[in-house]
Amino acid sequence: MEQSGPRGTHGSAGAGIPDVRTASVRVPAQPQAADVERERKIAPGVPPSAPSGAAADAEVRGSAARGEHTHSEPPPIPTPRAETARPVVQRASVRGQILDALRTALVAGELAPGEVYSAPLLGERFGVSATPVREAMQQLALEGAVEVVPNRGFRVVERGTRELAELAEIRALIEVPVMLRLARTVPAARWAELRPLADATVRAASLGCRATYAESDRVFHRAVLALAGNSQLVRIADDLHRRAQWPLVGGPATRGRADLVADAAEHTALLEALTTQNLPVVQSLVREHFAGA
Repeated sequence: MEQSGPRGTHGSAGAGIPDVRTASVRVPAQPQAADVERERKIAPGVPPSAPSGAAADAEVRGSAARGEHTHSEPPPIPTPRAETARPVVQRASVRGQILDALRTALVAGELAPGEVYSAPLLGERFGVSATPVREAMQQLALEGAVEVVPNRGFRVVERGTRELAELAEIRALIEVPVMLRLARTVPAARWAELRPLADATVRAASLGCRATYAESDRVFHRAVLALAGNSQLVRIADDLHRRAQWPLVGGPATRGRADLVADAAEHTALLEALTTQNLPVVQSLVREHFAGA
């Protein structure tokens, strides 16, 4: 995502809106001269154009009484021409896609703290109108990631280390007791089912992309907390987790690959401690993991 300067307005050109095509209908085949002549030979004196209504019924009965063959076939039924289906993107879907893209840009450091971003220009960059971008930005404002700047756009909130420490403390207060309870009650086989998710965080960390790692990190933590059977707990913890991933003002835009790899390794260690019901290690790992995030 390009930036035009400090505390400026950002964006670039975009694309249009997909059109909707209607299917055309095939015109029924018209009778040829040879067909008309053949009808005249079969039923002499009968006009090529078949009568309608009561006259048509009388003509059919009369022909049958004379032993003549009634040569009347219904016209072909119009059929629509096959068209290649084109997906129509609904407005809610566009808004959701833009929201995901903005969250990714925020975590990756492409939306810098303190900078102001214009919805119309961001819309041009994404190839959509300003409306879904504005709606997505308003959702980010509700989450605390940006704030509205009248007549200009949205400014990315500037966060310091104090806010990050507060988020880590809240997460620990919520999740440490839950994980200790899960360590005592969840059988080892269930923890083994989460091993692929822990391995996925290790692979994502090796790529060095903070946005990719952030998503796999949240997936792992959601799966662990989901074992508690409390959907509200999962939703609140996930929101705190997402907020903890936003960049800090004055700090590095992204964490290095070594930091991500070390963070992912803690997932594997935590899973091992949960499996063996090592409660002291679970408690220390969770607290250190949140503080390092």
